[in-house]
Amino acid sequence: MGVMNKLMGFLGLENEEYIEETTTVEEEREEQESSHKRQPAIGRANNVVPFQAREKEGIRLILCEPRHYSDAQDIADNLRHRRPVVVNLHRVEKDQAKRIIDFLSGTVYALNGDIQKVGDTIFVCTPDHVDIQGTISSVLEE
Repeated sequence: MGVMNKLMGFLGLENEEYIEETTTVEEEREEQESSHKRQPAIGRANNVVPFQAREKEGIRLILCEPRHYSDAQDIADNLRHRRPVVVNLHRVEKDQAKRIIDFLSGTVYALNGDIQKVGDTIFVCTPDHVDIQGTISSVLEE
């Protein structure tokens, strides 16, 4: 509105009542805008979830018996969603099992997780927030 006032003044059409009204309207707009900025968004305030609430849910362990190499992607998706997975490869041919383990090893590495062999055809894949402790002696003898 400052440009309008200057234009009116230049043309000699200044009207004091008009100037006072525009100033009042401008002040009201500024007050409304500032009051809108001060109020927190209601939707955002409700989206806050404390970290401890997630811990109470517990850790869900997924058991998988893939039958094809394409099943490795489903296992990787579980790891990406931060779920530990136990993979039993006894139903898969040896060359397919090696490919699945290679794929899962890359996935676990990318997610800063861990993969451990716990049996002849059984592996445990964990994301970064799950630690595996201890060893199984029969696996080490192989």
